[in-house]
Amino acid sequence: MRNALVGIVAGLVIGVVLGVSVIAPRLKASLPQTAAEVVAGLATAAPLTTGSSRQSTPHGQGLPSSDGARESLLPPEGGGAPSVRWRMGSAFASTLPQLGSQAKRIESEIWRVSAGDVEIAFHEPGALVDAAHMFQAVKSGAIDAAFIAPDAWPDDRPAMQLFGAIPFGPRAEEYLAWLYFGGGEKLLAGIAEQIGLQVLVCGLVSPEGAGWYRQPVKTVEDLKGLKVRMTGLGARVLDRLGAQTVALAEGEIFHAFETGTIDAAEYSMPAIDQKLGLHRMARNYYFPGWHQPTTLLSLIVNRDRWQALSPVQRSQLRAVCGDNVRHGLAEGEAMQYQALLSLTKAGAKIRRWPQEILDRLETAWDEVARTQAEADKHFAQVWRSLSRFRRDYAVWRELGAP
Repeated sequence: MRNALVGIVAGLVIGVVLGVSVIAPRLKASLPQTAAEVVAGLATAAPLTTGSSRQSTPHGQGLPSSDGARESLLPPEGGGAPSVRWRMGSAFASTLPQLGSQAKRIESEIWRVSAGDVEIAFHEPGALVDAAHMFQAVKSGAIDAAFIAPDAWPDDRPAMQLFGAIPFGPRAEEYLAWLYFGGGEKLLAGIAEQIGLQVLVCGLVSPEGAGWYRQPVKTVEDLKGLKVRMTGLGARVLDRLGAQTVALAEGEIFHAFETGTIDAAEYSMPAIDQKLGLHRMARNYYFPGWHQPTTLLSLIVNRDRWQALSPVQRSQLRAVCGDNVRHGLAEGEAMQYQALLSLTKAGAKIRRWPQEILDRLETAWDEVARTQAEADKHFAQVWRSLSRFRRDYAVWRELGAP
């Protein structure tokens, strides 16, 4: 009996000590009040540091310090050297929000989930091959893989662009529904196999802004003769309305504005455009981003390298890409408010396209799609599949929306 009483007293003492020293301080800690504060906290979080060799990525590159749930990015304890070592070129710099960070996540996440068995080393743009030759470099086996956006697809494969971004196309939930359950992924695999590639949808970007214009655009006539930085299918649409689109890499946009080579530029979502400083060169920021309501990012892999993977390794890479899509969607939606707030404070003028212009743009896109379908059978096949799915999905889109 005496021993029991001693145990109870000791337990009470320990409980009080823990409550005062550990639990109470946490209860008093301040919590972020808005989504913007959460995103800001992730951006400023201190990097994880450690002296253990098991806690550094391949080639000595540091692991990301913050993820949505702040989980450890360290791989489970495993064996020795990786059995798969790939070099991956990226179309985006690692410092670029969303686009670059999703490419970097492939490197860290595949290493972690495979317990260090699969290493896919990220390389900055131009480090292995320039962007214009990245597609061919993967196909030939000069590099193992590349992380790309829709405008990287070669002109002789126009159907591939429908798996990246579509003017007046679906939002993320509808796009992914078609891809995984409406036949899109099967069509993508068939086209990719014909050109000697494995293509995995491996990232996602939220709706983009429609571009930065030096002067307000009030009518369709105002678009005629404007020199606009834009790529992909959206560029073909603007060209039909009399604009003169120019394809430029992100690093060339600033200089093009300064020299008068362009009058306007479209690049990406607010958080990314802010990082590039486009608001310093043009003040009128137009929405909605009719040309890319959703953007799918792809990991392209040399076919022989893919076939050399074990079934487990393929599953691991598919899982990492699926998680990257989830991460890209959630992060992209969370970070735009703060970016827009900062841009407006810096003098940007947020504008909506007049309905007249949106209607003309949509009509021009229908013409582009019809012309392209007549010229390329693969484009016609994919466009027919997506259009049929969207017609059926429209019932749910209308009933499910509030």
